[in-house]
Amino acid sequence: MNILVLGGTRFFGIHMVNKLLEQGHDVTIATRGNANDDFRDRVKRIVVERTSEESMRNALKGNHYDVIIDKIAYCSNDIKLVLDYADCNKYIYMSSASVYNPLHIDTQESDYDGHQSQLIWCDRTAFYYDEIKRQAENALCQKYSDTEWIAVRYPFVLGKDDYTNRLMFYVEHIVKSVPMFIDNMDSQLGLIKSDEAGEFIAHLVDIDVIGPINGCSEGTISIKEIVEYIEKRTGKKAIINIHGENAPYNGVPSYSLNIEKASSVGYEFSKLQDWIFDLIDYYIEICR
Repeated sequence: MNILVLGGTRFFGIHMVNKLLEQGHDVTIATRGNANDDFRDRVKRIVVERTSEESMRNALKGNHYDVIIDKIAYCSNDIKLVLDYADCNKYIYMSSASVYNPLHIDTQESDYDGHQSQLIWCDRTAFYYDEIKRQAENALCQKYSDTEWIAVRYPFVLGKDDYTNRLMFYVEHIVKSVPMFIDNMDSQLGLIKSDEAGEFIAHLVDIDVIGPINGCSEGTISIKEIVEYIEKRTGKKAIINIHGENAPYNGVPSYSLNIEKASSVGYEFSKLQDWIFDLIDYYIEICR
């Protein structure tokens, strides 16, 4: 297949592109040209400014792609800048579990329906992250319903290549005896590995499925379990008080994502408990 990837040069986008190449696809990467990558001559490249209508129009018009994978669309205007000019058979949008309001245990795709909410054409700075991602899905549902599209909804993505360092925050503060403030010790979190986050999107390019789809490792883990594991492995006691630095997952309620739809199209995610502690051990070694 002839596939255009908007983004793809960092974090789980690298896993995604590598999987697409392994599957034998003809991959073109569109970026601003600022990031280096290790794909060498295995991919084609075009330079585009993602938020510029002129740049997007010039890059897309006159080219046909079997699939466009958009990892860097955030808002409804971003969707418009692709689908007003693109000629493609399928559009895969990197959405987020943040569209769900509220998140809860066994969150299902039907819990957010972009057909039912007001569409606002907006830029990335118009609202908080959760709302601009909803508006992107609203645009797909309400203005581009004649396009075959998939909106992939992920929770927090973790891995050794995670540039956000959210999990490392807990490890580092405990190892270095730095106070932190945690307001949701008992919250159960759904998570996904970065390699599977990339590989699942690659899996979807030639699968007959449309609409929103959840991706997530099986099972959950609580903040308390994470903290207690770090304490046990390091022999250090977490310093938790209201004067400490706010922890990254503060305010997140207990939730899990239902992944039956993903299973129905032939993808099986790993069990969270099978990989999360190895990742924590990796961060402990870095922080010591």
